[in-house]
Amino acid sequence: MSAAAISPNLFEAARLGDPQAIASLLATAQPDIRRYARATCRSSADAEDAAQEALWILFRHVGTIRSLLALSAWLFSVVRRECLRLARKAGLAPAVDESEVETALLARPEAELRLDVAAAFEALPPHYRDVALMRDVKEMTIEEIADALGASRQTVKARLHRARALMREYLTR
Repeated sequence: MSAAAISPNLFEAARLGDPQAIASLLATAQPDIRRYARATCRSSADAEDAAQEALWILFRHVGTIRSLLALSAWLFSVVRRECLRLARKAGLAPAVDESEVETALLARPEAELRLDVAAAFEALPPHYRDVALMRDVKEMTIEEIADALGASRQTVKARLHRARALMREYLTR
């Protein structure tokens, strides 16, 4: 999706919860989301489902997206994940074997792996990225993260689990 198609003012108004701005943002993003879903998913029905899910997630989480520049990468990762989920549900994509993932990651050159991990962090939605960075980079405890975010321990643990799952998915594709 081209960030140029969305004005910074429109994005900021949508982020702040303006219903008309959100509707306009969804309408502007929809063609690119559908085009990417058609190119990524295994069938046109899955592409429609993935596009609808991405639009629904955008509607629900637009307030958590930090910048207009992060929007397109975030949306495309949502579509990619949804296409993969639909393929797995249909039995067309194998479940990920953790030992194979570890072996494949360790076989990569270190410089390439560092870039991939950084890109995986960037692809995370902000509320997952913050928790993952605090825990895995800054090495904060769950309690410290919960205090810093004003969230419960359970919320932090759930976000950390989801962040790691999303990063694993990003790194294995």
